[in-house]
Amino acid sequence: MTSKEFSILSNTIPTNPGIYKYYDIHNELIYVGKAKHLRKRVSSYFAKNHTSFKTIELVSRIKRIEFTIVNNEHDALLLENTLIKEYQPKYNISLKDDKTYPYIVVKNEPFPRVFFTRRKINDGSTYFGPYTSVQSAKELLNFIKQNILLRTCKLNLSDNNIKRKKFKVCLEYHLGNCKGPCEGLQTAEDYATELQQLTNLLKGNLSPVIQHFKKEMHTLAASMAFERAEIYRKKIEHLKNYQVNSAVVNTRMGTVDVFSILEDGNIGYVNYLAVTNGTIVKTKTVILEKRLDETAADLLSFAIADLRLQFKSEAKEIIVPFEIVYAGEDVKITIPKSGDKKKLLTLSEKNVNYFQFELKRKKMLNLEERSEAEKLQVLHQLQKDLHLSQPPLHIECFDNSNLHGSFPVSAVVVFKNGAASKADYRRFKVKTVVGINDFASMKEAVYRRYKRLIEENQSIPQLIIIDGGKGQLSAAMQSVNLLRNQENFSAAHPFNYTTVVGLAKNEEEIFFPGDTQSIKLPWESASLKLIRHIRDEVHNHGITFHRNLRSKGAFNNELEQIAGIGKSTIDFLLKKFKSVKQIKEKSIDDLTEVIGKKRADLVVQYFLGKK
Repeated sequence: MTSKEFSILSNTIPTNPGIYKYYDIHNELIYVGKAKHLRKRVSSYFAKNHTSFKTIELVSRIKRIEFTIVNNEHDALLLENTLIKEYQPKYNISLKDDKTYPYIVVKNEPFPRVFFTRRKINDGSTYFGPYTSVQSAKELLNFIKQNILLRTCKLNLSDNNIKRKKFKVCLEYHLGNCKGPCEGLQTAEDYATELQQLTNLLKGNLSPVIQHFKKEMHTLAASMAFERAEIYRKKIEHLKNYQVNSAVVNTRMGTVDVFSILEDGNIGYVNYLAVTNGTIVKTKTVILEKRLDETAADLLSFAIADLRLQFKSEAKEIIVPFEIVYAGEDVKITIPKSGDKKKLLTLSEKNVNYFQFELKRKKMLNLEERSEAEKLQVLHQLQKDLHLSQPPLHIECFDNSNLHGSFPVSAVVVFKNGAASKADYRRFKVKTVVGINDFASMKEAVYRRYKRLIEENQSIPQLIIIDGGKGQLSAAMQSVNLLRNQENFSAAHPFNYTTVVGLAKNEEEIFFPGDTQSIKLPWESASLKLIRHIRDEVHNHGITFHRNLRSKGAFNNELEQIAGIGKSTIDFLLKKFKSVKQIKEKSIDDLTEVIGKKRADLVVQYFLGKK
């Protein structure tokens, strides 16, 4: 659109608040903007001599303009944000965040269940979140389960089903984790009281929960139920410890949102702290990419609008490092100079700086993004650090995995020229080992892997890493030496020049066969970063294999043969006692304490019959 064409259009542009949309010659939306006064804002694009190449390029591409009038600047801000996220126009700020965040849902049903979900359904349920970390959401749920007694089953607890006595209480009731609404042992009113405490917890309001527990404790103590009163005393202590660990400022501060920004060239990082009653209940850092000549204030304003909308913030005060234009209704903008609010802003700035540092560090660790020359340089450094005869262009790493001491499997990952060669990854179901024997499992996996490679005349690694330290390394070397000593094995075979090392799990020490002293590489060295990356890769590969086998029912669990013992009881026993062998050795009293006398009798009688 030329200046002449725009001058004809300009008088038709409204003077109200609203958003404007620029389209190119192909009718593609290329830019969305908000304005307090649409005519003034849009005219500025065509009246000024812009110095920014990107802005000049944008204006040259505008073929058509559309407007949407709204009631106020706040509505314009929200609409702009929605359209940018939906259409992602080429010249708008790019918010690099496409995750689906988890929620904690209170289901709309009789005796509502509370669980973790990524799906938000319009069914009348109450959703808390979104949470920026799966781990933090699950930890919060676990904390709630320890303090609030709610059901975890999926039963349809309608009045009719409960009156017909259709259900029986489960293990959770006997363990004291549920009050048994399925058998009518808990009223809907009492359950609603528990839900109210849960709501307070999720909103960061711990004081009402503590007061409720104190009231229950005093009531029980007055009626001489001291053991049950002690349970509530411990819950109060647990909640107070949680509050102490979470509180960062004076609890009388109220509810505020804190934002800080860090610019790095064309990229902006914005950190968000949601604070309720002095407790940080949410934290999130987002990455924004400039598309035109946006200022730090532009980026920060955009991020604030997006994050407050996304996390449904109702805070009436926003703490920021400098003046911004924010069209929120009844929202106070604070630029603190000292005190608790300044401490919060400083904390947010620490978070955004740490986020940028971690992002760069992870990028360094991601060898897949390095150039071939950089990868080769790391391999030469590893050769020097481990005193290898040649650069380890081919590296393999082994690890064992088992479930609660049962069902052993092994895995090997392969790195060629400093990058993962996933097509060469292999997994092994342990065949020759009875029970759990980490050393024997490692010996079998190493022997099977290299016997096959040698027979098929395939590439042999220059470096083999055994995850697990001296014991596993010794077991692996038995297989290596066995293969080297075979009669038909040539002394000049490349396998004779392979180096095998052990990697201790905790200290990240590297052991060579027969050596009493380990090698510790510098913590931030490129060679140790590569070894860590390989180690993490084999862990994930082995655990994924194990999980897939379990989900397909590939493992036969002896406990499944016991009539009257279900899957939840088996999982509970394995979680508590770690292995079937340990369960066999437990007394009936030990088992009764965990699963009740009836089930304990079934387990003991089964194993007695097997002797």
